Amino acid sequence: MPVNKSHDEFYTLDMSKGWEVPPGYPAGIQQKILSGALDEVNNRGTRTRLLRFQPGVYTTAPFSHDYWEEVYLMEGDLTVGNDANGEGGESFPPHTYAVRPPHAPHGPFKSEKGCILLEIHYFDPV
Repeated sequence: MPVNKSHDEFYTLDMSKGWEVPPGYPAGIQQKILSGALDEVNNRGTRTRLLRFQPGVYTTAPFSHDYWEEVYLMEGDLTVGNDANGEGGESFPPHTYAVRPPHAPHGPFKSEKGCILLEIHYFDPV
């Protein structure tokens, strides 16, 4: 199966535009798709994105998905495992990495000061 990404050489990202709230996320969390596309209905594709948390924003419940996910915390702070009120959990500093197989429960998440994550999502090849 071919990879659905274009060939892009180094270029400067415009960090002031192209951000959108992913479906099901609170308003203070936004994504910027860098390359590719993920077809979650047909379980195929690959996507690279930035995910940005505004300060104080949090999710309220763990979740899982059908694709692999690699996450690198580029800047800011990220807390994993907070409760539905945004309390508790374990805080991680920049340059922290996670890789999750399909269906692995993870979260909820929050960021006290805000953060930017680099995420790569992909399905197992068929």
